[in-house]
Amino acid sequence: MGFPSSSRNRRFVRNVRLIVSQFGPVLPLLSIVFYLLFKVDVYISRSRAVARYHHVQSPPEKIQTTPTTYNKTRTYRRILTNGTFDRNFEITWGYENASIRKNGELLTLSLDSVSSSGFESRYEYLFGRIDMQIKLVLGNSAGTVTTYYLSSEAEAHDGDTHDEIDFEFLGNSSGEPYTLHTNVFNQGKGKREQQFFLWFDPTADFHTYTIVWNPRRIIFIVDDIPIREFKNAESIGVPFPKDNPMKIYSSLWNADDWATKGGRVKTDWTLAPFIASFQNFSADACIWSSGVSSCEKDSPRKELWFIQKINTADTRKMKKVQKYNMIYDYCRDKWRFPNGPAPECRF
Repeated sequence: MGFPSSSRNRRFVRNVRLIVSQFGPVLPLLSIVFYLLFKVDVYISRSRAVARYHHVQSPPEKIQTTPTTYNKTRTYRRILTNGTFDRNFEITWGYENASIRKNGELLTLSLDSVSSSGFESRYEYLFGRIDMQIKLVLGNSAGTVTTYYLSSEAEAHDGDTHDEIDFEFLGNSSGEPYTLHTNVFNQGKGKREQQFFLWFDPTADFHTYTIVWNPRRIIFIVDDIPIREFKNAESIGVPFPKDNPMKIYSSLWNADDWATKGGRVKTDWTLAPFIASFQNFSADACIWSSGVSSCEKDSPRKELWFIQKINTADTRKMKKVQKYNMIYDYCRDKWRFPNGPAPECRF
């Protein structure tokens, strides 16, 4: 089929000019309308997720009634167990708002209008399974953020190349679900967020949050239920955190400029202090010290966490959580990423 004739070209140009002349003045308005429709769609999606949270406190078929219990009888490096906060962690700021109690078995962080608080591990790790039981801020926690993460640097900054694996708990008004925010940084690049509404009340009791990090994948686990898997996609050019040792960090701080409903709900300081509690920390991991990994001395390759992947049963559980409790996935965000999802989303 050849090119259209010159007369057809002229008619086409005239038609385009006619459309622009008639609708040009309202194009900005149409852009605003489409943007508002997008915001409404996001609001409806979140509202439906809230409704699912209130009416279906757990994903269907009660997935948490048959949790996967990973065999820990063979542990390569069970370096930390209950009662070791005082020996293996140090409070890094907000000393007056943080305390270690019960002979080292319990650590609490608090937040008030004067100070936040945080702690970090004394060890650095390069691969491992990290478990922490956390009881989050009770009641109206809007504006607060409780964090539990691995990072190769204490503080991220522009132009850095740090690696990081995040659990962040975004507070909310009383009666509304916490938002669990997860993210992975490779060589300083993040923007790989997935968010979930938890299917239980994380303030009523302690729950276990686990990071499995090995050379092939990162698995985020809540009460033995995997909720997210980030695979090593170096084969398609995506960096994977496998070269930088990381410490464990945790903090409780005020982020009411963004944490709850995009910053529209602020922290109610009359309810302070806000308190989060930590217990039963354990790590089966490779300790990094003086440029040498402990795993180089005694290979962990037969240990479960080093080769762990998600089996068929756990994949079904993860998909149910992602279907009924996921409220944001960067792989599906066409507005932030108009050129298409990141390469690892298709991996």
